[in-house]
Amino acid sequence: MAQRAGGGTDVAVPGYAPTMKIFHTSDWHIGRTFHTHPTLDHFRIVAQAMAQLVVTEHVDVVVVAGDIFDSAMPAADAYTVLSDTLRALRSAGAQVVLTSGNHDSATRLGFQSEWARHAGIHVMTHHERLDTPVVIDDEHGPVHFFGIPYLEPALIRHSYPDVSLSTHEQALSFAMRRILSHLETHPARSVVLAHCFAASVRAEVDVDGPERDITAGGLNLVAASVFDGPDYVALGHIHGRSEISERVRYSGAPLHYSFSEANKARGGWMVTLDAVGLGSVVWHDLPVPRPLAEISGTLEHLLTAAEFAAVEEHWVKANLTDRVRPFDAMRLVQSRFGHCVALEYRPPTADGSPQITYSERTAKQTDAEIVAGFVEYVRNGVGPTAFESRLLAELLIESPASTRGGRA
Repeated sequence: MAQRAGGGTDVAVPGYAPTMKIFHTSDWHIGRTFHTHPTLDHFRIVAQAMAQLVVTEHVDVVVVAGDIFDSAMPAADAYTVLSDTLRALRSAGAQVVLTSGNHDSATRLGFQSEWARHAGIHVMTHHERLDTPVVIDDEHGPVHFFGIPYLEPALIRHSYPDVSLSTHEQALSFAMRRILSHLETHPARSVVLAHCFAASVRAEVDVDGPERDITAGGLNLVAASVFDGPDYVALGHIHGRSEISERVRYSGAPLHYSFSEANKARGGWMVTLDAVGLGSVVWHDLPVPRPLAEISGTLEHLLTAAEFAAVEEHWVKANLTDRVRPFDAMRLVQSRFGHCVALEYRPPTADGSPQITYSERTAKQTDAEIVAGFVEYVRNGVGPTAFESRLLAELLIESPASTRGGRA
């Protein structure tokens, strides 16, 4: 006989091993639009798939590492979708542990969390209690789940006047010291949820689009070593999956929110804890309700070429290469691609090569190189002086990201 973590009656489950299974997801961004188009119905499809995964894989706990909503003031429909999703996951047999990201209002998200925990929904949004874990037992004893809500240094430093909290890394280091102190006195297997940009994210992870927007909110780089200690660290903020180490990972977002994400897998990590700690981590895909496609060519080619038949029902971004800008192009493109939501005019240059965008031209440059290029442009070819270069370097170090690979 086996008992699912979190309670319930003992039932014999074929193939059920004496381990705890945790599904790691993040960045739901409920209420976000895709080029002005609602995505709530698409999220419902993904939520149903997650609930089914809980059933088929005998998942004990679903963890959501921040950015539950896309706005600090979600619309009523977004609350309804969240309630329906949590109800489905709980009915499927899993407890849910979630924390707030920088898109969320910790106060609104955490409203009535005291009562929700009695139903197996654990909303962790209070920085004062981040070292107080949710404890869920399995056959081998307790597993401690710690939720670190998004910690904006400027908003929390007044609560800890004796601690230096100028950067996000300092805030996360302070949080982890508190968590590790708890684990020293209460040894147990442990899982930490956090929403941040870890400095060791691999270079191939694309951080354009909606992830980059978040840097304007003050998100700093956090060294991966800050998270040493727990058995597993479930990170959120990056919209593509990424493996910092075997035990520190990003799951990415469950939906595509930018054409830059078109080739990123959608899903989450299935984490298994055995008697002594981390057992295995396996990726599970989630459905993509409407795939993304970026197509290029002249207007006539886009409207007639058979090669584009497979993407007629996708979200489409069309790049027009006509030498003369076509009249009423969007309407005409949408006559074939009904879900075309973006159109760019990219006529060929004088030598016949296609034009490239500013972001494409600067994709491999650091922020320092981009700023230096701007200074050189406005000064008619004269770049920054040595003093100005040193000053820029200092400012960029203090900014949310100092290199293109560090943007989020």
